[in-house]
Amino acid sequence: MQFTTADLKPLFANWAQIMQTQRETLIDLDSVVGDGDLGLTMSDGFCAAYQAIKDSDEADIGKFFYLAGKTMSTAVPSTMGTLMASGLMQVGKVFKGKTTIESHEFADIFVAYFDGVQARGKANVGDKTFLDGLYPAVQTLKNAGESSWQALANKAYISAEQGAKATQTMLAVHGRAATRGENSRALLDPGAYVAQLLLQGYSEFAAGHMTA
Repeated sequence: MQFTTADLKPLFANWAQIMQTQRETLIDLDSVVGDGDLGLTMSDGFCAAYQAIKDSDEADIGKFFYLAGKTMSTAVPSTMGTLMASGLMQVGKVFKGKTTIESHEFADIFVAYFDGVQARGKANVGDKTFLDGLYPAVQTLKNAGESSWQALANKAYISAEQGAKATQTMLAVHGRAATRGENSRALLDPGAYVAQLLLQGYSEFAAGHMTA
């Protein structure tokens, strides 16, 4: 199955809606380890990204993602906002010049997203961050096997959910959570939960299409 930028707009709509729906949950999670603004940052940021592309006629998939990321970076110039925007802009760089993608290339989208966030934030897997939610999903997507596109997207979502839950055993290395030392282990990382929500949006997007 091929996708154009027009076909990808519902994915951004999903992300914007999910982040809005989960706004209070993200605020609550972030209030424990941060300043409590994550819900606002994610809902406002992904809404801004969607607004930037929803009426756009841009056919270049790379420029499409880059526009979304650049708009987000301006709308929510906080640490997490900048990281999420960096992920989108890295996708833009990788896919620049392409006007269609195949369903299997969504793995490359999330790989690029991971790379963009890691390059900007300088964190590693195991540091109890967004990456710990996204990394298991990326690995699942890269090892597709015989799964259908929709089934694989759902497996990736489950992997992200498991990755986020696993942060409750990790020692925080970055941010305010790190000041808690060993007490940070029991806390669910809000960033990893954001990764889970991104994969939820993707899984729902895939489920909305005919079998590919």
